[in-house]
Amino acid sequence: MGGFERHLTWWVLGCIGVGTALGYLLPGAFATLGAAEIAKVNLPVAALIWLMIIPMLLKIDFRAMGDVKRHWKGIGVTVFVNWAIKPFSMALLAWLFVRHVFADHLPAAQIDSYVAGLILLAAAPCTAMVFVWSHLCDGEPRFTLSQVALNDAIMVVAFAPIVGVLLGISSITVPWATLMLSVALYIVVPVIVAAMLRGWILRRGGEVALQALLKRLGPVSLGALLLTLVLLFGFQGRQIVDQPLIIAILAVPIVIQVYFNAGVSYWLNRRLGVAHCVAGPSALIGASNFFELAVATAVGVFGVHSGAALATVVGVLVEVPVMLSVVRIVNASKPWYERRA
Repeated sequence: MGGFERHLTWWVLGCIGVGTALGYLLPGAFATLGAAEIAKVNLPVAALIWLMIIPMLLKIDFRAMGDVKRHWKGIGVTVFVNWAIKPFSMALLAWLFVRHVFADHLPAAQIDSYVAGLILLAAAPCTAMVFVWSHLCDGEPRFTLSQVALNDAIMVVAFAPIVGVLLGISSITVPWATLMLSVALYIVVPVIVAAMLRGWILRRGGEVALQALLKRLGPVSLGALLLTLVLLFGFQGRQIVDQPLIIAILAVPIVIQVYFNAGVSYWLNRRLGVAHCVAGPSALIGASNFFELAVATAVGVFGVHSGAALATVVGVLVEVPVMLSVVRIVNASKPWYERRA
């Protein structure tokens, strides 16, 4: 890794600070950028995510996707954690911390809404950002792509029923336009572009040309991640500065849930003898969230100024720094992991 990648955590913290300050000082500019959206999907963020994940998708030999069946244990672990553990563990953590431990420090009228937002966040497994985390822990890219595609398929049928059960309501309005557009923008179109570009490069210059391009695109991908952070934190700059205590309280169950689910996924994969290059992205997919869908659902069902919307936004703020720490743990623990696997 180069110096830029080795110090990525500090770059992330700097971008968080810059984004928050700019969002607080220039709310009008970020409001304009935030309004550039279709079906609650922000187009500037979508463009930056393309710059993040297309270089990583270029690494995938799509002709060898059939080999992913060898990783069925890792896929099974991730599906189990994402859909049988994650939403229910978050419901328990939200009940514990929001309704009891910190209840006296939160506005009573919004407590139910905060709980709903946290559940919405946990019920939507991550899509695009997973490619970044997988790349940083040297994960198996074909496994990552297959797992994300499977999660998207399950989410179409399982998201609304799980959220409905946990919120105690008979039905919930899923923003289908947001869900379908997000899958298209973050998965379908980038995969098509990457496959076509990879084939063209290999025909023109072979493997040497592909590796040279990937090396040049590495800093572009991480730079797009940092610009995405500036945008996301800029969008919420006012809320972060004006409501720091509420945001810190809501971050507690989210952070615990990330480490808990990542730990369960990582441990199960090790027990099953799964290779580390699969266990790493499996743990990261099991821990991260599809915050675009969660935010859109919270806004559509509970309103833009609701506690649910704020809770899902806190998930956005927590996602990158906490997931980077999980990446560090996965990388640092590789010798321990491989002693059994």
